[in-house]
Amino acid sequence: MHATHKPHIPIIAVVGPTASGKSHLAVELAKWKQTEVVSADSMQIYREMSIGTAKPTPQEQEGVVHHLIDFVDLSQPFSVADYVSLAKKCVQSIYDQGKIPVLVGGTGLYIRSFLENISFSEQDRDEVLRLVLAQKAKEKGIQELVEELKSFDPESAERIDPNNLPRLIRAIEIYRTTGQTMTQQIQQSRQMPSPYQVCMIGLDYADRQVLYDRINRRVDQMLEQGLVEEARRVLAQPNGQTALQAIGYKELQPYFQGEISLEQAAENMKQETRRYAKRQLTWFRREKKIHWIYPDECGGEQVVQQAKEIVIRTFG
Repeated sequence: MHATHKPHIPIIAVVGPTASGKSHLAVELAKWKQTEVVSADSMQIYREMSIGTAKPTPQEQEGVVHHLIDFVDLSQPFSVADYVSLAKKCVQSIYDQGKIPVLVGGTGLYIRSFLENISFSEQDRDEVLRLVLAQKAKEKGIQELVEELKSFDPESAERIDPNNLPRLIRAIEIYRTTGQTMTQQIQQSRQMPSPYQVCMIGLDYADRQVLYDRINRRVDQMLEQGLVEEARRVLAQPNGQTALQAIGYKELQPYFQGEISLEQAAENMKQETRRYAKRQLTWFRREKKIHWIYPDECGGEQVVQQAKEIVIRTFG
């Protein structure tokens, strides 16, 4: 290694679909390394949304410090750029204490943007255009924006979750204000080398049905823990629209409006979560660096053991 190179900060990243057991594995690895966890979940950041986002409870955190959960008000705008800048600070401060940070989450965009050190320009904001596009989505449906984006930036249209309205608006806004597509911007911003050396561990299930059963069980548990009351409270707020991007809240909206039964809402929630897990897996499958572990093939204790071995092999 040349003396001119900055040392790469080692990071353990635990990724994978929702309900796969990431939070638990991250806590086990953090206890083993006596370190702290940095969350990469775009919905667990919000204070009022705990049950529906499966935020790890204090018991589940087992005394391990968790960063970037439970700290943003629903009324606050929060972007990927905000996430990257905060995650950098957290990781640096954990590393400065001589510890290896553990990054955990299922929001692929947050994880990739952070680990690849993508830089974001904020010069191209246009609040009026945002309102116009949001209004258009309201009147004509989100698909209208997806089609518009497809016409000049098919890669972003393919990459962005069609339910993620703020992200679609942002992609169109970038193009309309700079003449560059979001895809081009991302490619250019990748020219800064990443300061991180990453050991990426992914959780998946050899039998997809096992994951789907875990998802269904988790939805039932959320309802038992009081998700209906939480969602009613959140959606009643003036800024409750943010919650409508999160699975578990938007499916309860028609129930609150008396259009469907709670059973039907729960079924819709399970189905949407299974679809989301599928999209997450598609996203993470593109990452060649991930070491996959299959909990349904090796059992709980083995998962932690395998993960530790992967970390040892990576960092020595």
